[in-house]
Amino acid sequence: MKGEVQTGCYLVFLAAFFDFFDGLAARALNAWSSIGKELDSLADVISFGLVPGLIIFRLLQPGDFPVPGQEWAFTSFLVTVFSALRLASFNVDDRQKNSFLGLPTPACGLFIASLPFIPDLFPQAGTFIGHPLFLLPLTLMLSYLLVAPLPLPSLKFSREDKAGNRFRYIFLGICLLLILFLKFAAVPVIVVLYLLSPVVLRANKV
Repeated sequence: MKGEVQTGCYLVFLAAFFDFFDGLAARALNAWSSIGKELDSLADVISFGLVPGLIIFRLLQPGDFPVPGQEWAFTSFLVTVFSALRLASFNVDDRQKNSFLGLPTPACGLFIASLPFIPDLFPQAGTFIGHPLFLLPLTLMLSYLLVAPLPLPSLKFSREDKAGNRFRYIFLGICLLLILFLKFAAVPVIVVLYLLSPVVLRANKV
């Protein structure tokens, strides 16, 4: 089961790679369309909503499933539901052209996809990574952050936003250093830093 879950996690990371470059390709080729936007969101629901929900479910139900009396494990699919809500609201919200409200679905999906790899790097973490008392509150928290009215910066570089670009370079540099030293365990740290980034940006403007 571990190998199957990790394969699914690798595919989430691969999906995030293509999700980043399909936007670049569409802008470079001027191939943007409304239906393309909707299809992109549909793909994101699967890659960063359904698959991460299945990953949490399998961490909670490592054997044959579902285990009688443990139907609460289906709580993991709240991530799927709230990812769909997040993507639907993003498509119709004009306020999210150059920034975000709520945690982007790729960040949420990558956070979850990194979890099964962490015990390989830090064996002591294996005691709680798959524990319901960790996974269920995490599921609820991530589900809330997906739709929370939390303003978050876009990491797309812009010629007009030099101050924002400076932040992006610094943030991406920190991300690369964290990945170099922590590997997959860097992903949750990066997501937490991203969630805290509005505080840093506000402090720099004061």
